[in-house]
Amino acid sequence: MRWQGGRRGGGIEDRRGMGGGAVAGGGIGVAVLALIGYFVFGIDPATTTQIASQFGAAGASQEGRQGTPEDQAGLFVDVVGRNINEVWATKLEGYQPPANIVLYEQGTNTGCGYGQAAFGPFYCPADRQVYLDLSFWQEMETRLGASGADFARAYVLAHEIGHHVQTLTGASEQVQRAQQAARSEGEANRYSVALELQADCYAGVWAANAAAVSGGEVALEPGDLEEGLRTASAIGDDALQRNSGRGVNPESFTHGSSEQRMQWLQRGYQSGDPAACDTFAGL
Repeated sequence: MRWQGGRRGGGIEDRRGMGGGAVAGGGIGVAVLALIGYFVFGIDPATTTQIASQFGAAGASQEGRQGTPEDQAGLFVDVVGRNINEVWATKLEGYQPPANIVLYEQGTNTGCGYGQAAFGPFYCPADRQVYLDLSFWQEMETRLGASGADFARAYVLAHEIGHHVQTLTGASEQVQRAQQAARSEGEANRYSVALELQADCYAGVWAANAAAVSGGEVALEPGDLEEGLRTASAIGDDALQRNSGRGVNPESFTHGSSEQRMQWLQRGYQSGDPAACDTFAGL
């Protein structure tokens, strides 16, 4: 993936090295279990972070350094984050970027409570910020079998900003209301799956338009889409359930199967149009 010539200024708040506190439950060694809990069971960050705060990790609000990080991984998030926002500015009238993309280590305070790296990347609608511990990328690759390619990592970031788009369009609020009115857990989960698959599709929309808004400075190269699809497959609900030693239970899916996640990422990429991302049809 080409990105190093891209424009900077993706709205980074860097809290790394601020001593966010110990991760409840034993640190990054248990991250894969928590990741499975997050991706498979669809625990809302607003819930998980509140639970985590009960372990004594939550404290005063934190504020990190604003601006472009100097390290390669931080610079990548900054450049790609700006490009994602520039794409959405052309696709959604009145688009406003997330308040920040917050980089942190182990744990940090959020508008949704106390966030931990073990939850994986997440978007908090209360403060409209994306939270990312960069160690997740290594966990995703080494423990979950995802790709370590740049585009695979960018796909994760674009998915989370996709949730910000859903907050702006009102889709997230509509899903929340539908889940509250659902007659069963399985029915509520189907709305969650639709929301997550739409965020995957939105990531594909970004990828299709990245080069156009950046003059080719941020762009996919041959093989990149395949690496993204490999990652989408690795974090499908069925794949994660199998990896955890559990039987596959479609009724418990909250993010979609591997096949669905690959399908919608590819659909967004092939169309380049958010209108092609109606994952709610038929619900």
